[in-house]
Amino acid sequence: MDGIVIIGAGECGTRAAFGLREAGYSGSVTLVGAEPHLPYERPPLSKTVNGAVQMKLICAAAALKAGGIAYIEGVSASRLDTDAGTVTLSDGQMLRYQQLLLATGARPRRLTCPGAEHALDFRTHADAEAIFSNVAPGRSVAIVGAGLIGMELASVLRGKDVVVSVIEAAPKPLGRAVPGRFAEKLHARHAAEGVRFHLNRGVAAVGNDRVILIDGSVIHADLIVSAIGVLPDIALAEASGLAIGNGILTDTCLRTSAPNVFAAGDCAAVAQPGGRHIRFESWRNARTQAETAARNMAGATETFRALPWFWSDQYDLGLQVAGLPQPSHQSVLRSAAEGELEFYLDDGRLVAAAGLGIGNRLARDIKLAEMLIAAGVSPEPAELADPGVNLKTLLKSARAA
Repeated sequence: MDGIVIIGAGECGTRAAFGLREAGYSGSVTLVGAEPHLPYERPPLSKTVNGAVQMKLICAAAALKAGGIAYIEGVSASRLDTDAGTVTLSDGQMLRYQQLLLATGARPRRLTCPGAEHALDFRTHADAEAIFSNVAPGRSVAIVGAGLIGMELASVLRGKDVVVSVIEAAPKPLGRAVPGRFAEKLHARHAAEGVRFHLNRGVAAVGNDRVILIDGSVIHADLIVSAIGVLPDIALAEASGLAIGNGILTDTCLRTSAPNVFAAGDCAAVAQPGGRHIRFESWRNARTQAETAARNMAGATETFRALPWFWSDQYDLGLQVAGLPQPSHQSVLRSAAEGELEFYLDDGRLVAAAGLGIGNRLARDIKLAEMLIAAGVSPEPAELADPGVNLKTLLKSARAA
């Protein structure tokens, strides 16, 4: 049998390939990527330079060669036989594996209305090229979806003096992922920047230059982008008989229901206490799970335990959320020189934190909050609310106790 095959050459799959070498694995490593490029990072796709979409490579070809990593680009996996230990690629190649990592990531959720094919996705480098090559000052773009992807794209386009309309079926933007207080602040900032919102309205149809809403109103635009979220890419796993749910189900060590098959990144739903499975969607999570999976495939038995975390840049504002804030949590606000922090307590224990401020200036506070959460502390709400109480001091006190 051949060594380890990794399906998916995004952040997770690529980091896992190098993680195997760092863990001392000396067998063959084959990395399979569906796109015809070297592995690249997705977050910089919206940060154009002189109007050009940037491709920030995760690694150079020389690094793959130096690591002894065989990279097969421009093909996808079409069939997985876990009994035979083989995976068949879209070009007809069959790879045998001793162990397999599924790092297939996520795919854009598609509009289902008539004319949906007229709406562009915003996920890959090719998607970004299609969008940004067709925008210019004074042109108009309609974005369907006011989640993080849609709102981040809106902020970038407004910075290019593009007329932006955002359509959202929910009554307010950013309703699912972002704490309400910060969602309202970001909504207000977008409105002040001139973004036109059409909330609480579904899409009935899409045309070449228009979006027709269910109330009959029409929004004209030179370009239409669908940003209604993503779905875990589980088709290969499902067809092969692996256990799936909201993702490919894994145990705490990222093993799937098949022997010698692991899953990590946006496609993986990891077992939690109480029998739940959670997908952790973020750039940092992709790296952390990649490292854990790599070490476990190399012989370790590490449990993946990481705090959910994500960030979003919109205009000059930076949002970070650590943990899973819930409406039932006690909320504690803290003002900061460059923004605002919000802490979330569950029966007195700190379980989540969020911050919205200028650029990345609250990152240190969020990092300290993460460390406090990991320490399992139950701080006094008055101390969390007081800007004069240093979070690092609280952490030192917790560790001393």
